[in-house]
Amino acid sequence: MYRDYLEPAWGLPQVLLIALLVVPLLGAGVVALYPAARDRQARIVATGFATVTFLIALALVSFRPWDVGWFYPPGLLPWAQVDLDWVPALGLDFHLGVDGISYPLIVLTGLLTALCCAYTIKKVPVGGAGRSLAALLLVLEVGVLGTFLAFDLILFFLFFEVVLLPMYAVIAGWGGPRRRAAARKFVLYTLVGSVLLLLGVLIVVTQSGTGDLVVLTGAIDLNRNTQYAVFALLAVAFAIKAPLWPLHTWLPDAHTEAPTVGSVILAGVLLKMGTYGLIRVGVGVAPLGAAWAAPVLGILAVIAIIAGALICLRQTELKRLIAYSSVGHMGFVLLGIATLSVTGIQAALIGNIAHGLITGLLFFLAGTIKDRTGTGSLNQLSGLRETSPRLAGLFGFAAIASLGLPGLAGFWGEAFAVVAAVQRGGPLWSTLATIAAVGGALTAAYFLRLLRRLTHGLPTPEVRALDPTSYEAHVLLPSVAPTAPVVPRPAIFDYSAPLLFTKVAPAEVPTAPARPVVADAAPELSWAEWLAWAPLVLLTLAVGVLPALIITDTLAPLTTLLGVHR
Repeated sequence: MYRDYLEPAWGLPQVLLIALLVVPLLGAGVVALYPAARDRQARIVATGFATVTFLIALALVSFRPWDVGWFYPPGLLPWAQVDLDWVPALGLDFHLGVDGISYPLIVLTGLLTALCCAYTIKKVPVGGAGRSLAALLLVLEVGVLGTFLAFDLILFFLFFEVVLLPMYAVIAGWGGPRRRAAARKFVLYTLVGSVLLLLGVLIVVTQSGTGDLVVLTGAIDLNRNTQYAVFALLAVAFAIKAPLWPLHTWLPDAHTEAPTVGSVILAGVLLKMGTYGLIRVGVGVAPLGAAWAAPVLGILAVIAIIAGALICLRQTELKRLIAYSSVGHMGFVLLGIATLSVTGIQAALIGNIAHGLITGLLFFLAGTIKDRTGTGSLNQLSGLRETSPRLAGLFGFAAIASLGLPGLAGFWGEAFAVVAAVQRGGPLWSTLATIAAVGGALTAAYFLRLLRRLTHGLPTPEVRALDPTSYEAHVLLPSVAPTAPVVPRPAIFDYSAPLLFTKVAPAEVPTAPARPVVADAAPELSWAEWLAWAPLVLLTLAVGVLPALIITDTLAPLTTLLGVHR
C-alpha cells in the first residue's frame, strides 16, 4: 500500500486541509449565535470567515509538485493529504487530499461562497434572517469542500449528503412563491440519488475491503460484472446531482424559486459535485464499467445539448432559461467524460470551472434584474441598455461568454469536448461530435435571442423603473400618461422605424416642470454588486486567455486515472 513508503507527515499542508473545513463550520456556528439586532454584523462576520476559507484554498497551490519528474505511485498521489485511521475495524480512513483535478473546484467553491456572503451584506432576500442565510451558505461550503477533498469513499458519501438539508432550507426559506414545492422536488430527486450512491459505495467497499480512492483507482479488486453494476449505480446518482438529461427536471424549478445566492451556489458548485464524482469515483473506481457505458453516455450527452438549446429557444422566464442552459452545458461536460480520454476529461474539468464562473455571474445579474423590476418574464423586459447600460453590458458579456465565444472561458470546454469526440474515432463518435457542434450553434442562437429581447428595444415600464434618476420616468411620463396614446413595442428593435425619427411639433410637446434633482437616488449598480461580479468577470477573461491555469495540473492525475483505458 502506498502509505507504507509515503506516509504524510503532519505539517502546514495538513493543517490547511483541516482548516479548510473547520473555518467555515466554525463560522456557521458563530454567525448563527448572533442576536437578531446584530443581523448585518453577523453577515459581515460570515463574509470574513468565507474570505479566510478562500485564502486557505488559494494557499494550497504552494504544495503543488513543481518538479516535472514528480513520482506518482499506483493510483493518484495528492499534493497534500491527511490520512488518519477512522474506523479501523471496517478499514475506513479519514483521508483528505487535493490534486490537480480537485484544486480548481476547491478554489471556485471558496470564491463563490465568499462572494455570495458579501452579496448578503447589501441584499437579503425576503423570507428570514440574513444571518441564518449566511450560516447556511457556510454549511453548504463545508459539504462541497469536503466532497472535493475526500479520498475515502465513505467520507465522500457523507460530505456529498451534507449539502442536502442546507440547500433545502435556502430554497424553502428565502425562495419565490413556489419555493416549498421546488425544495421538496430537489430533496426527492437528491434522496433517490443518495440511495443509489450508497449502494454503489457499499458494494465497492465490501468487495475490495477498502474505501481509499488512491488504492481503488483502476479497480484491481473488482471483477467486470461488479464494475458494470457499480458504474450504473454511480452514474445515475451523479447524473441526478449534475443534473444530466433526462434526470434534470428538478433543476429549473429549484433555480427559478431559489434566491439569487442560492442559484449561484447551486449552479456554480453543487452541480459540479455530480460531474466531479463521475470522474473521480465513477471512472476511477469502475473503469471497465465506464468503458462499457461510454457510448450510452455520449448519446445522452448530445441529446442534452440539443434538448437544452431547443427548450431555451422557447423560454420566456429569465432564470428558467439560464437553468435550462445548464442542461446543455453539462451535456458538453458529459460528452468529454464519455470519451474517456485525457483531452475529453480536461474539457469536462475546464467546462466545469467556466460554467461555475459564467453561470454564477448570469444568476447574479438575473437576480438583480428580477429584484429591481419585480419580474423575470422576458415579455416584460426590454430596453435594458437604455436605462441601465452597465447592467446590460455585464449581461451581454456573460451571455457571449456562455455561448462559447473564443477568448473567453466558455469556449474551451465545448471545443475540447468536440475535438475529443472526433479523436475517439468511428462513425458513432464522429456523429456525436457533429451533433454537439450543431448544439453549440443553437446555444449561440438562444443567447443572442435573449440579448435582443432583454437589452434592445424600447424600455418597458418595468425596465424604465431601473433608472431612478430618469426625468422621463419620474416627471415627463406621468404628466403625459393620461393623454398620450399607447404605442405598441415592436417585436424587433428597428432603428429605421419612423416613430423614432419623426419630429414632433412644438405644440404637441407637453410643458413639463423643471428637471428635478434626485439627490438620494440609488446608483445603477451598488458596491456589493460590483464586489460580487468583478472577480467572475476577470476570471472569465483569465481562463479564456490562459486555459492552462486549469488544465496543466490535470495531466498527470488524469493519465494515471485513465491508464486502464490506454
